[in-house]
Amino acid sequence: MMPKLKIGLVTVLYQSEAVLPGFFSSLSAQSFKDYHLYLIDNSPKTDAANGIRALNEQYPLPGYTYIANDENKGVAYGNNQGIELSLAAGCTHTLLLNNDIEFEQVHLLRDIYEHAVKYGERLIVPKILFYNTRKIWMAGGRLLKWRGYTSHVGGLQPDGPVYNSPGYFDYAPTCFMLIDNGLFGEIGLMDSTYFVYFDDTDFVYRAVKRGYAVYYIPNLVVLHKESTATGGIRSPFFLHYFNRNRLYFIRKNFHGFQRLIALFVTGLAALRNIVRYDRENRRILVDALKEGFFLKIPSKPLKPVHRSDG
Repeated sequence: MMPKLKIGLVTVLYQSEAVLPGFFSSLSAQSFKDYHLYLIDNSPKTDAANGIRALNEQYPLPGYTYIANDENKGVAYGNNQGIELSLAAGCTHTLLLNNDIEFEQVHLLRDIYEHAVKYGERLIVPKILFYNTRKIWMAGGRLLKWRGYTSHVGGLQPDGPVYNSPGYFDYAPTCFMLIDNGLFGEIGLMDSTYFVYFDDTDFVYRAVKRGYAVYYIPNLVVLHKESTATGGIRSPFFLHYFNRNRLYFIRKNFHGFQRLIALFVTGLAALRNIVRYDRENRRILVDALKEGFFLKIPSKPLKPVHRSDG
């Protein structure tokens, strides 16, 4: 019998050709080889298989699987596809990671995995810096419940000693997150209703409610080329899905007074933006809020078909 792999790496592609060489180069240089990469391609009518095959020849990986979807099913859905493959392969952990990232530390995968095994952490993230400026993109995260919103610790600040203390947080994005595969059996998979944005917030929130936390390791560093696939925070795409999903997240997860306050604060922010925005962006915002308000909330989390023995 073949020994079980330790980590299933899951990345969701969407017109990612420009960033994949750096991504493959970073992975190929890793000293840790006990992993399999699952590439879930959401680019419609685009077959990147030949390009990925060429990259693997140039930057050899221990193994990879390429899945081409016939339409853009969203990041959360794509992550679930990869997670199921990781579980089916018997991996003990899944690493959800963007492909618009690079990393220079050759022992990064080894160190994050060994920490997870030694200390039993269920969710682990490194420090993430902006690729060009080396300023902080994320040095831990917080869920601001009364706003139905999240924030990145240190966002846009110069890196420094203040961000070099390891610790626990109640939120972090899944740009690069190592997850114990046993956790999926406890709290379920990603909620694909989100499509993109807040899917990681929802997943981590469910883990935190179960008593877990995200552990931040600052001496492990990833470089992030933010928003190469979605057009950035000023794009119509972001405007729609961020506002739609913020409202959906609040409705799904908060109750009573907390929900009322979060909805009130979100409503005030929306009114302010309706006044500031031009006609087209006002239309996008109003449509997003309507959709977020009426999205059907699932009765229970989607549990994986395959279960981890870890």
